[in-house]
Amino acid sequence: MTEEGLRRATARVNLSAIERNCGRLCSELRSGAELCAVVKADGYGHGAVPAARAALAGGARWLAVADAAEVTELRAAGLTDRRVLVTGALSDAERAEALAGGGELVVWSEDGLRDVLAAGGGRVHVKLDSGMGRLGTREVGQATRVVRAARGLEGIELAGVMTHFATADELEDGGFFAAQLATFTQWARELKAEEPALLAHAANSAAMLRDAASQFDMVRCGVAIYGMDPFGQDPGERGLEPALELSSYVAEVKLCAAGESVGYGRRFVAEHATFIGVVPIGYGDGWRRQLTNNADVLVGGRRHPLVGTVSMDSITIDLGPGEDALMARGERAILLGFQGSERLTAEEVAHRLDTINYEITCGLTPRVPRVYHRDGEATTVASAPAGAADGAGSPAPTRG
Repeated sequence: MTEEGLRRATARVNLSAIERNCGRLCSELRSGAELCAVVKADGYGHGAVPAARAALAGGARWLAVADAAEVTELRAAGLTDRRVLVTGALSDAERAEALAGGGELVVWSEDGLRDVLAAGGGRVHVKLDSGMGRLGTREVGQATRVVRAARGLEGIELAGVMTHFATADELEDGGFFAAQLATFTQWARELKAEEPALLAHAANSAAMLRDAASQFDMVRCGVAIYGMDPFGQDPGERGLEPALELSSYVAEVKLCAAGESVGYGRRFVAEHATFIGVVPIGYGDGWRRQLTNNADVLVGGRRHPLVGTVSMDSITIDLGPGEDALMARGERAILLGFQGSERLTAEEVAHRLDTINYEITCGLTPRVPRVYHRDGEATTVASAPAGAADGAGSPAPTRG
């Protein structure tokens, strides 16, 4: 029988797991270094506000986002006493919004400093492009000039210097990570000799776990706080707990005779009679079409292959030829998470898609409710939509 309250697609997020992951990361920080929890992209699909609160409870001191609307969302939810770093590119309107919310902005040119002043002024972090090739200046001399210019401008507070690693998650990168680290280390050391209180930060999750020398004064961890492995391997081997479980249920079971097909384009044709389970989740929910004939789903503690084309609203799974398959109707179907002794991780799904685990959880659409709990105990903590009041005390589930 279908359990009471079962939904067509649900992402259950364990806030205690996020809290413990942050505690585990903090335990590896060098003395004096702080954890900045990255909650951009709606907390990597987990819900930015609940994830932020859990991360702070776990020991994070800072939050980081990518754009102005994400600053506004955190502040509207009552997270007003924490410093928020805004790492992305901003238009004039977005820059003003981010600064109004107390966001700290990334700059790499004197024009950028003037833009911040024009928007009302605030705290800035000067970015050296040590090899990522995106935002930031590649010229160490220019980066130094921007730092010194920031010190002399009324209305600008120089808060930090930073970089970002391109290959920290690739252990066989031909020495590129080490070269980036060496470049930034030398630059930051010279600047901190002039101004010891200047905050230097560079490490993402992979760098922080790969090399303690990358930690400096702060680390900016995203994927690891959600219990996903930054190297795309087994998160449990690094003491990380996946926080998100994605589930649906078996809505129908029907016999598929030999020669009969399932789904658009007849991408699965049965070689022998078997029972097919219909699970109401699809690419409209973020379960990618490329998983056609290329994923497993847990039902009754057993893996069952996804067969046929992933459609917008449903997938089909092969339950096998035995008539006991009929008993699966109404049973929970796990797409990410544990069931019995079996588990399906974002890393496994990412390998099947030749992508990264980040994309799996970030790709879950707003149609999938996020339901929050603490080790199985329901919690009323809910994410507030951008511009809304604090969600504390409002009922779960909420939409990501």
